[in-house]
Amino acid sequence: MSYMALYRKFRPDQFSDVKGQDHIVTTLKNQLMADRIGHAYLFCGTRGTGKTTVAKLFAKAVNCEHPVDGSPCGECPACKAIADGSSMNVIEIDAASNNGVDNIRDIKEQVRYSPTEGKYKVYIIDEVHMLSIGAFNALLKTLEEPPSYVIFILATTEAHKIPITILSRCQRYDFRRISIDTIAKRLKELMDKEGIKVEDAAIRYVAKAADGSMRDALSLLDQCIAFYLGEELTYDKVLDVLGAVDVEIYQNLLRRVLACDANSVMNYIEEIIWQGKDLSQFVTDFMWHLRNMLLIKSGDIQEDTLDISRDNLEIMKAEAMGIDQNTLMRYIRVLSELLNEIKYSTNKRVLTEVAFIKLCKPQMEHNYDSILERLRQMEEKISELESRPVVAVQPAKEPLSGTQTVKVHEEELVKEKIQKTFEPATLAELKAISKQWSDLKTKVHPRVRIYLRSARMIVREDSEHLCLLFANDDFGKDGKRYFEGEGNLKAFEEQLSNLVQKKLILEYQLDEKTQVENEDYFDLDKIVNMEIEYQND
Repeated sequence: MSYMALYRKFRPDQFSDVKGQDHIVTTLKNQLMADRIGHAYLFCGTRGTGKTTVAKLFAKAVNCEHPVDGSPCGECPACKAIADGSSMNVIEIDAASNNGVDNIRDIKEQVRYSPTEGKYKVYIIDEVHMLSIGAFNALLKTLEEPPSYVIFILATTEAHKIPITILSRCQRYDFRRISIDTIAKRLKELMDKEGIKVEDAAIRYVAKAADGSMRDALSLLDQCIAFYLGEELTYDKVLDVLGAVDVEIYQNLLRRVLACDANSVMNYIEEIIWQGKDLSQFVTDFMWHLRNMLLIKSGDIQEDTLDISRDNLEIMKAEAMGIDQNTLMRYIRVLSELLNEIKYSTNKRVLTEVAFIKLCKPQMEHNYDSILERLRQMEEKISELESRPVVAVQPAKEPLSGTQTVKVHEEELVKEKIQKTFEPATLAELKAISKQWSDLKTKVHPRVRIYLRSARMIVREDSEHLCLLFANDDFGKDGKRYFEGEGNLKAFEEQLSNLVQKKLILEYQLDEKTQVENEDYFDLDKIVNMEIEYQND
């Protein structure tokens, strides 16, 4: 026997196997048990949510010889005939290809004849919104007063396209998107039946990628299993097959966008493209990441609401503290506009790159939220300038000649230079400063603070300098790369010197255990949670 796709192989045979549509299943079963069966039903909902499946189960149930609690038995001749498609009592019509008046007239002719066996003739018209206006008009009278042995079940994904005259003649049932938990549980159950090993994280990602559709979830899982046939299906393998990107990539990308580093962002997109990732999926997932950041920023959000791991939740909470809500909303707007354009574009890469440059450079736009973003950046720069010491210069009492003016200006520059020159810090003072590192980090510029997340400060006794020791991970490498940039370390060195009123010389390196050992210094960050914010009333 040839291979059968998972979504066909595991199509529900009982109402109890239908997942995520309890409100509809319960209503239909009650109607069947109470013999209150309607003559016309309209099933609405997105793809893969069970509309056609429930329609066939209902057709089985109304003709079943031995129903059990409203569900078909599956064993009687009527149930078996409907299951294998040989029953003359269940007629399936695809309205996408049979949408003319003549097709509806054929139905009107057929409903005159009662079923040769069984109780009801059931007409299942799929994608009914594709019928023409004339076909809808031809169906009206038959749909309103069909023979007692005829049931119409209309299925559609676009209920708003159906005339109100049709809607008013049907019992309408809206099929909901199936939750990620429900899909994941069903996939796990089916994989156990198939004897295939799949990681829970892989199943959950497939459930999320299905976007509420059980059929899409089974199709995606089928695709992943076929690629790694005979192997255990892991989370990384699923990402590879589906062309998806791990959440850590989005975290690194967001940091570069916030730093307005357009060149680095372009390199990221270049890498995504060369890895063969789908740009539409990439943009969609990045928007989902921004949405999670916005929810975290908005209030106390639980892990289940965001559908991310606890470790990622803690990292995102720490990063969300330094991001403005309006900035996140602007990013989501720009990417949403990109998704609308990218669907019909022949050059998705150019549109994607332009959109990400817009994220880095709000001055390219002139709408309200872009202006707010530019004002926010200006406020940050002004705040940084205000934190520097201000030198007051007394104006001259009498008008000065050109030579005297130049001399006064030279004297002012000398005074300012002298005032900004601090005494070098002693070794004991350096150790005291290193122990205040957690407090000092909160006073530096927010954009620089992002790169200092994984850094701690130690004292190099051999050189009597302070050293920024970055963790040997992606966060640490990002920080080290930032301070390798021209002038970044010098600017941070001056800012830190102004804070402590001592002349400091900074070094930086990755945390290689054999490179730096300081017995006199213990890291308070590892003992006490120093990231505490407080507010005076």
